Amino acid sequence: MGEIEDGDTDHITTDVQGQKCAVAYECTAPDSVSGKDNLPLLNAVLKNPVCKLYRFPTSDNKWMQIREQMSESTLSFHIPKELISLHIKEDLCRNQELKELGDLSPHWDNLRKNVLTHCDQMVTMYQEILTELSKETGSSFKSSSSKGEKTLEFVPINLHLQRMQVHSPHLKDALYDVITVGAPAAHFQGFKNGGLRKLLHRFETERRNTGYQFIYYSPENTAKAKEVLSNINQLQPLIATHADLLLSSASQHSPDSLKSSLKLLSEKTELFVHAFKDQLVRSALLALYTARPGGILKKPPSPKDSAEETSPQDEPPQLRRQDSIPHHSDYDEEEWDRVWANVGKSLNCIIATVDKLIESDSHHKEAGGGGTSKDGDTEPSLEESITPHPKEDWYEQLHPLILTLKECMGEVVSRAKQCLTFVLLQELAYSLPQCLMLTLRRDIVFSQALAGLVCGFIIKLHTSLHDPYFLQQLHTVGLIVQYEGLLSTYSDEIGMLEDMAVGISDLRKVAFKITEAKSSDDLPVLTGRREHYVVEVKLPATVFESLPLQIKEGQLLHVYPVLFNVGINEQQTLAERFGDVSLQESINQENFELVQEYYSIFMEKMPPDYISHFQEQNDLKGLLDNLHQNIQAKKRKNVEIMWLAATICRKLNGIRFTCCKSAKDRTSMSVTLEQCSILRDEHQLHKDFFIRALDCMRSRGTQGASSEPDDPETGCLTDSKPASRRFYPVALLLVSSHLLVVWLILSLALLLAKYQ
Repeated sequence: MGEIEDGDTDHITTDVQGQKCAVAYECTAPDSVSGKDNLPLLNAVLKNPVCKLYRFPTSDNKWMQIREQMSESTLSFHIPKELISLHIKEDLCRNQELKELGDLSPHWDNLRKNVLTHCDQMVTMYQEILTELSKETGSSFKSSSSKGEKTLEFVPINLHLQRMQVHSPHLKDALYDVITVGAPAAHFQGFKNGGLRKLLHRFETERRNTGYQFIYYSPENTAKAKEVLSNINQLQPLIATHADLLLSSASQHSPDSLKSSLKLLSEKTELFVHAFKDQLVRSALLALYTARPGGILKKPPSPKDSAEETSPQDEPPQLRRQDSIPHHSDYDEEEWDRVWANVGKSLNCIIATVDKLIESDSHHKEAGGGGTSKDGDTEPSLEESITPHPKEDWYEQLHPLILTLKECMGEVVSRAKQCLTFVLLQELAYSLPQCLMLTLRRDIVFSQALAGLVCGFIIKLHTSLHDPYFLQQLHTVGLIVQYEGLLSTYSDEIGMLEDMAVGISDLRKVAFKITEAKSSDDLPVLTGRREHYVVEVKLPATVFESLPLQIKEGQLLHVYPVLFNVGINEQQTLAERFGDVSLQESINQENFELVQEYYSIFMEKMPPDYISHFQEQNDLKGLLDNLHQNIQAKKRKNVEIMWLAATICRKLNGIRFTCCKSAKDRTSMSVTLEQCSILRDEHQLHKDFFIRALDCMRSRGTQGASSEPDDPETGCLTDSKPASRRFYPVALLLVSSHLLVVWLILSLALLLAKYQ
């Protein structure tokens, strides 16, 4: 039994025993409710909120007030469009680099032409999808009925924020958020051959065991090649910029500015040189050399004429097929070492010259302009410094050294880009259509997962900005992101779970950076490439200034995504009795180890007083041990795994997600059950009213008059289609063992009759 909040009442419902169910009134905007939960900073990412107010009795016969809110997210379409734009840019750059590989032997040249043809088709398809997404102006989320549409493949299904705010007479106000979203999966591609987890394993096994039409590089080496290429593209223009700034400081005859510019130049150049101290680059250079027509280096490469010639290597240990890359005795094996080492030597010359110039300038000032330098080479410069043109001298001494540095760097970049692009050619050369389709599928799943992650991160950030411990945890440890999966291990949902597992695992490639908003556009900005993404979250200046220094300086903030799945529907009953649940078991075990890893980092880096506060709330170690025992128990439909994982996530200030096939029935049942469990365990909900509170939150009658929009997918109240916040009773989802056997026998009989 409950009471109605003061205000206009839309509807009152009664439970089966004639008791009144606690319902307040429904509002379509949070402004009608006073409090600190007006979310002024979240207007850019949340829209169309629907709120409901309840009052439930506590164990001491007082009343708690609950405000429930569901909001859509504008990021459902924004993040996929940002991501597709990055994919197009990355693929166009790769295609151009493939074209610039230079002359190749007929075998490799034909492979390159074939790869370019297919890759150009992929870019065209991505451009068409981006164009179609840009035309979408209707709903801010994708409904489950649209999950099979090709143009909406990259958009997550039913992405919503489910928020519960509790005002208790004994405890301070509390806020509980869960992001609900359909399982990230490639529904349009289908699941006939399984999902990404199985497809990627099969593809890699076949590549490793194939013939000698291409050179095998492991996924780790391919990822390393992409990383080095990305570092080259980022560092080369930065080094050139810092070199120009150094010359500008020299022309101004400013010692302090010269030191500052030299420091920046040195740091970036050292990173540049370090990127090439990898055996993969050496082995790739040899592989490319053998793919050239003739494969014979007739003369040592000169600094200005070697863009297409490759340099020395040792026998490449990373390559599984060393006999597919013959070693040539006339190949200068030390040339590459000299080439990239010249960059470091050029930098050392610049550093030495700058030190001499600054030292001589200091001596000159101490001597009142009449001193001499110990270095005979720089003496004319110091004498010239008191002439009418003193600024030209430092510039003239550093200018040729800067040119030499740029030439050496250009030589390294030319060779490294070509050889590493050749590595990427090997990945595409094998089973080209299959490789590109896997890339497309992975991009689709990752896009859906990323949109939800960015939404969850921004909401968590805005609701915890005034918690100094959270901000310290954010930049010191990072955030744990826990996904609760409710997919069965039966039929198509096996493929969905395989897609989802890979998509969530790929979120480890994502880092966040918080910046100050310079304009009215508050939407996040995405940068990076497929191996590493950075999401730039913008905050108003007043809020940004209150952040810790590390965050304001642009430190990357990392997330630890984990997935625990427990199938709960009738299809899972079939899977557990007659099918295979090993996929679910392996996923849960793997992700438990990730949670343990995060817990260890948390205990190591967070201050003791904060840890003791957590331990007083609940013994995290005990919760982890209990979770491990339940995962090992292999109990059927063990929902205890979900409760424990969710509790651990909340205790660790993490971000909670709940997912099923479409984020409707199973998801809503889980969210409402979790909310009532929190009210019982954390806010002293009267034990006799747990079921009534649960029925009230799940009841369609509490959602207002029939004239109000009820189904977020249709915008109207329908009897044939359940609303996103409505659930069928649990009893309808369970089948007794006797009825199940009868149903199975009849089904087999029908199948046999059909195929006879």
